[in-house]
Amino acid sequence: MQKKDSWLLPQGIEEVLPDDAKQLELFRRQVLDVFTCWGYELVIPPVVDFLDSLLTGSGRDLDLQTFKFTDQVSGEMLGIRADMTPQVARIDAHNLKHNRPTRLCYVGTILRALGDGLEKNRSPMQIGAEIYGHSGLESDFEVIQLMLEMLAVTGIQNVHLDLGHVGIYRALSDQAGLTQQQESELFDVLQRKAITELNALVASFNIEDKFKQIFMALPALNGGSDVLDKARELLAETNNAVVLALDELQSISAKLNMSFPSLAVGFDLSELRGYHYHTGIVFAAFIPDIGREIARGGRYDNIGLFFGRARAATGFSADLKLLSSLSHHLSQESNKQVIYAPDIDDQGLRGLVRDLRTKGIIVIQQLPGHSDEIRQLDCTDILEKENQNWVVKPLG
Repeated sequence: MQKKDSWLLPQGIEEVLPDDAKQLELFRRQVLDVFTCWGYELVIPPVVDFLDSLLTGSGRDLDLQTFKFTDQVSGEMLGIRADMTPQVARIDAHNLKHNRPTRLCYVGTILRALGDGLEKNRSPMQIGAEIYGHSGLESDFEVIQLMLEMLAVTGIQNVHLDLGHVGIYRALSDQAGLTQQQESELFDVLQRKAITELNALVASFNIEDKFKQIFMALPALNGGSDVLDKARELLAETNNAVVLALDELQSISAKLNMSFPSLAVGFDLSELRGYHYHTGIVFAAFIPDIGREIARGGRYDNIGLFFGRARAATGFSADLKLLSSLSHHLSQESNKQVIYAPDIDDQGLRGLVRDLRTKGIIVIQQLPGHSDEIRQLDCTDILEKENQNWVVKPLG
């Protein structure tokens, strides 16, 4: 007996209906075409993989997000991918083995065991691009440019770009002599922007007062270009790693200002998402209507070490479903020709239908007893026989 609610889907799992699916597929094609024009090659990682492979590098932060099960063939633990970045890194490190920089892109559905506080969807369609084998700012800048180009395809307006650098917090923690537990506790508080907790926690640390002041001031280093000047002043007595990170942010900011003068660029030096795997500049794109980033990325060098070859790496990813829902100007094909073919067994009719479909024209074949559907299907034309020949005629 069928359950009354058998049509329900699991929480956070969604199906895409025809209109949205058409829009999503149009967008997928356009974005991948953009990636191709920039020299990025498409790869398709498997949906299921060995758990160790999925949880290496960036995957370590995804342990709780990964569905796990035992492989009945090998007896090994498998997982359903919650992020494709580790898999793409394996393709570069183990399968391609190029010495030159490698540009790869990907798109596919991922599955997450849990949603987050702002986004309940557990089955995003992840799309992204990566550069492997180059450690300079030029590749960081390229992937940021490509991300902005991707967003331009959607017609999304008022994009704001946030820049950060995980090397700053990492260098400060090391120089201050934080224990692993202290660093982890401080990281958690900074991520939650819990200022009262932050002040109490830092006060309990047995470290120099100057570092207590620095850690308590980090959340305030958030805003426009003047943030970098404030940071240089606050962090004047720190080591060269901090200075280098600030220089890199300054350089990227200057490049962005020259190439995208109207782009709103901000800085957040306490933004540490992906801290456990990112190694340098991190970035995220926002728009006013959404309370979370719509695309994000950064540098994550040496992710391929687990797969036998450490390579510099930088890239970005986004949820294609989210971007498609925000899209304003992609063609909805509302004016596209749709031809209705009557239910008649005629060789000439079959040949014409085949020729039209070969040209990319939509032809819907009538099924017996459903002649009244022609208006519901939004058909623009109909095939009619005229002087022994089948011709296309507009619907009146």
